[in-house]
Amino acid sequence: MTEPKPAPRILLAPMEGLLDHHLRDTITQVGGVDRCVSEFIRVTDQLLPARVFLRLMPELRHGSRTRAGTPVRAQLLGSDPACLADNAAALCELGPEGIDLNFGCPAPTVNRHRGGAVLLDEPDLVHSIVAAVRRAVPAHLPVSAKMRLGHRDESRMIECARAIETAGACELVVHGRTKLHGYRPPAFWDRIAHIRASVAIPVVANGEVWSVDDARRCLAESGCDALMLGRGIVADPGLALALRHAEGTGVEWPTLAPLVADYWHRIGPQIAARHRAGRLKQWLNLLRRRFPEAQHAWDTIRTVNDPARVGALLFAQAPHRPRPVAECA
Repeated sequence: MTEPKPAPRILLAPMEGLLDHHLRDTITQVGGVDRCVSEFIRVTDQLLPARVFLRLMPELRHGSRTRAGTPVRAQLLGSDPACLADNAAALCELGPEGIDLNFGCPAPTVNRHRGGAVLLDEPDLVHSIVAAVRRAVPAHLPVSAKMRLGHRDESRMIECARAIETAGACELVVHGRTKLHGYRPPAFWDRIAHIRASVAIPVVANGEVWSVDDARRCLAESGCDALMLGRGIVADPGLALALRHAEGTGVEWPTLAPLVADYWHRIGPQIAARHRAGRLKQWLNLLRRRFPEAQHAWDTIRTVNDPARVGALLFAQAPHRPRPVAECA
């Protein structure tokens, strides 16, 4: 009898302006996520104070873990090897699970300031950044990186991947699109296979995985045994859990609804009132791809911006402290 394949490792993606510490805390309560990566911490020309690291990654106050116990790796973004190394060393004093380096952000503002995916035009600089950070970080802590297939095209993807590996990174996440592709489908999972065949470190596939079927095809085409999930798991928080079940089942709305309510109540004291409803709408907009109930909630508050009114319409009777659905691996 053929042994079933082990479940893939699942990483939760960093997504600036969407998958922040509030939402990753909520999603990891559903279960199935092995590790998270923080939103990028922008490093320019100065040593950041501890309060900046703690504001963007408050899990540092709790052993670098979410409430569900899922480890969170801190991600740095920048182009100055020495300054990134100094900030990585300072960050390590706060006890992160590890350090991740961003060579994948496609945001024009970031790229204009020589950060993210634009660096994939400069493999030597990519190598220098990873090497400097690896030297600055204690040997027992992992240093990983995330990249796209390239900036304008894929011509230097192998060169960049090898630069990251030879500089000392222990793992590489590859988003299967270039910067110019943005987030437009498809993601080119087969190109990730070329990178995986060119390096010896573990490669994690990322991009356009919205369902269990997508995940299985991505694993098959990329040849990877690990996935990083972003918008797909925001739209279906049970996706990682479903990938761990042979029957491919995740969670349904009655289980998820208390977690949505908990998210709303948790962001209340920390998000400015004028932005609070927008954060919830942003999540509901993705959830409605999977859940009819989320579509109803979206329709109910689509034009409402007053937090008190949103709460009255959706969460007046909702529990505030849901139990975790399952333990995270």
